[in-house]
Amino acid sequence: MSCILLLFCLPTLWQIVAAIDWKGQRKAFMKSQSSDHCQNFTFDEVKVATNNFSDALLLGAGGYGKVYKGSINGGTNLVAIKRANPCSHQGLNEFQTEIFLLSQLRHSHVVSLIGCCKERKEMILVYDYMANGTLRDHLYKMKKPPLSWTRRLTICIGAARGLHYLHTGSKHSIIHRDVKSTNILLDQNWVAKISDFGLSKIGPNMLTQSNTHVTTLVKGSFGYLDPEYYKRQKLTEKSDVYSFGVVLFEVLSARPAVLQLTENMEEEQEKVNLAEWVMHCYQSGRVDQIIDPYLQGKIDPTSLRTFTDIARKCLGEKGSERPTMGEVLWNLEQAWLQQQESDCFQNDGNYGVADRTTANGLSVIVDVDGVPLHGASDPTPGVEFSEIIAPIGR
Repeated sequence: MSCILLLFCLPTLWQIVAAIDWKGQRKAFMKSQSSDHCQNFTFDEVKVATNNFSDALLLGAGGYGKVYKGSINGGTNLVAIKRANPCSHQGLNEFQTEIFLLSQLRHSHVVSLIGCCKERKEMILVYDYMANGTLRDHLYKMKKPPLSWTRRLTICIGAARGLHYLHTGSKHSIIHRDVKSTNILLDQNWVAKISDFGLSKIGPNMLTQSNTHVTTLVKGSFGYLDPEYYKRQKLTEKSDVYSFGVVLFEVLSARPAVLQLTENMEEEQEKVNLAEWVMHCYQSGRVDQIIDPYLQGKIDPTSLRTFTDIARKCLGEKGSERPTMGEVLWNLEQAWLQQQESDCFQNDGNYGVADRTTANGLSVIVDVDGVPLHGASDPTPGVEFSEIIAPIGR
């Protein structure tokens, strides 16, 4: 009888030990100094910046906490302020990860962390303000004007550049682990930036370690989750590639990754899971059914084929079947070029060498065949793009 009672008590004892350990971690972290790249804000400064966390400045809320629009430096700089739920055990881990990673990352397509606040047991992060919100905001549910195909391609290219940087920009890859349309933010110039690194993992050292995965508990968002990662708990950069493939089809279809059905939507049953529905349409030759009605007749067929071919490869069942983010990026740039050439031909009837600059500053010099000149797939390419500049032979 005493053994049975002990067994019943074990979960409670374990929970107590875990809670003590978490409180110890939290106390130590809250006393630690932030990175030199991450400014420390006082709680009073954050209250002033958000008008005492006014509901009128609330941008969004979720399991992690709430996000507010704010201003610092005497109102001259707009910021987004994420205030975590102080009672969340998971929140501390995500808070630590976000500060650790974002204080070291600098890239035009990764959201910038300005600072944090750890006073009074608070977990508050301060970011650059993204005036155009999330990518999802412009695809469905928000009643915003639909985006043109060129703008959608430009956003996808920017996001792909950010992910490619994470995967290859240092000796240790960074696996985002929660790529989705709500974690791709858009600034006032429609530049796409990868955000929310709370679930991210540091990958193996690409220079010295032979293993290519990280074994970890499965975390992510339903509808975007890599099936191989879900089954084997082995996380790789290809897990991000799968999730990004879902995002690409979200962009093309203006439909959510998981469709919430109501009683009157039984005919939509096969479309509940976007990735599964897309693969079914692709295999049955019904790709046209995937396209957002607004885009029907507005996409160059070659651009569409390039886009859907690489997006479909991203959804490969096995990671080994999926492209790298560098390959995804190159194909998206080709789809953009193909659309630009088609638009130019329709508008002018003839075309030659042109310098094409999109609304967010993507610039590519192309000749009459749509081939980049000078090898420039990025106006300011860094070492992370060395393998995709002048993609001869692909």
